[in-house]
Amino acid sequence: QVQLVESGGGYVQAGRSLRLSCAASGDIVNIWTLGWYRQAPGKQRVLVATITRGSTSTTKYADSVKGRFAIAKDNTENTVYLQMNSLKPEDTAVYYCYAVTYLRSEHWGKGTQVTVSS
Repeated sequence: QVQLVESGGGYVQAGRSLRLSCAASGDIVNIWTLGWYRQAPGKQRVLVATITRGSTSTTKYADSVKGRFAIAKDNTENTVYLQMNSLKPEDTAVYYCYAVTYLRSEHWGKGTQVTVSS
């Protein structure tokens, strides 16, 4: 089992930055990919960014956040980060930490609210 706990969400003005953190615990050695999803009110949950846990650290980003967001990880501390720069009101959503193991089991955090004012 893998447990994921997000932190770092909050209320911020457009153009500013936030950094989200996700602490993983449990069977973390079997994690293949870590990432972040978000869900705005009345919308479906969508992928924001992913990163593989291995040394290659392959990253992928949604087109809407490319050039503004950066995903990173610290395997020693079992933490994945989402650095969010140049925030826009349309970034307002609940952000969820995500992990998938090599055996394809999926795990989710409870989410952290990010609100960007215009």
